[in-house]
Amino acid sequence: MTTRTHKCRPIRPMTEAFVRFVVCGGGVGLASSGVLLLLHDRMPLAVANALVTVVSTLIATELHGRVSFRSERGGWRVHLQSGLTVLVSYAFTTGALLGLYAVRSAPSALTEQAVYLSASALAGIGRFAVLRLVFFAERPVTAAPALSRTAVAIAA
Repeated sequence: MTTRTHKCRPIRPMTEAFVRFVVCGGGVGLASSGVLLLLHDRMPLAVANALVTVVSTLIATELHGRVSFRSERGGWRVHLQSGLTVLVSYAFTTGALLGLYAVRSAPSALTEQAVYLSASALAGIGRFAVLRLVFFAERPVTAAPALSRTAVAIAA
């Protein structure tokens, strides 16, 4: 009797990072959605969305840096760079909700949440690409050039 052995291919690092990104960002996104629903009646939609977007981005950026991309980079510079992506996310989610209200003046909470979460998911995919490929990209390590005998002689 022969047994087949299947070699398990390791998931590519980009795919692993994306799964971690979705879990971290999805958790923050779901919490943000609930907070937005709570704030909606207390302040204008655009203000509530701006507040939720800024706070959730700060939290998500920390999680993405440490967990999703396992980067050693941190600090305010990373938050500011990541904040650039928030402007697009804010415009996208607010535009989606305002578009919903233009089509349906009093949508149900379920419809509102579906639109918000869908827009957030699309914005999140764009954020992943920018964060992974630009802000948390692995920087190539360059070795110090070897000193030749001539360079040492000239320097002395």
